[in-house]
Amino acid sequence: MKTKPGKTAKEEHPNSGRPAFLQDPHAVREPKENNLEMAIGHEVRAYRKKLGITVTDLAAATGISLGMLSKIENGNISPSLTTLQSLSRALGVPLTAFFRRYEEPHNAVFVKAGQGVELERRGTRAGHQYNVLGHIDNNSSGVIVEPYLITLTADSDVFPTFQHEGMEFLYMLEGEVMYRHGDQLFPMQPGDSLFFDADAPHGPEVLVKLPAKYLSIISYPQRGKTD
Repeated sequence: MKTKPGKTAKEEHPNSGRPAFLQDPHAVREPKENNLEMAIGHEVRAYRKKLGITVTDLAAATGISLGMLSKIENGNISPSLTTLQSLSRALGVPLTAFFRRYEEPHNAVFVKAGQGVELERRGTRAGHQYNVLGHIDNNSSGVIVEPYLITLTADSDVFPTFQHEGMEFLYMLEGEVMYRHGDQLFPMQPGDSLFFDADAPHGPEVLVKLPAKYLSIISYPQRGKTD
């Protein structure tokens, strides 16, 4: 089968010489609000700005005075449930949305070396060993991320027909494989990485040097998560 050479990150962005990322990984977000009034005020202001309306517009829609709305948005007052209900109707969000910033958990999973949970996936029948390195369900990002340590041995078979939604990132740790993505082949050695759209058929096509180990990080939208 004829193959095409893979593109590098630099080739994808010839003008800048580096990927045009939309998010600064070193940026510091505002800390989680510990004060309930501040948390509510932050959400009211955020939802109002998302709709593109002014405080005056919101006052007219709710019957709440401008002074009261200003105090609510600045966290200087504890609004009543009746007031919050009026705001939720005017902003088109559930009442509980105003408490999100106050009560939303941010979890972390720590896995000691060698303690990842081994599980069965589609490639298990081909002799691929999967160790899941962590999982956080119902997180605040709206994205599910599945990190795996995959081990291939002499008993493993090639299995180049994985296909699923989302994106996948591979990082080669040990050994060498020829990895297929669509109609392209990538010779992967320790230190090499591959990032791709997982909806195309993919998988290790040739096991060049065994045992082989690589990280596989799969991400896809969280079911039922809305903006």
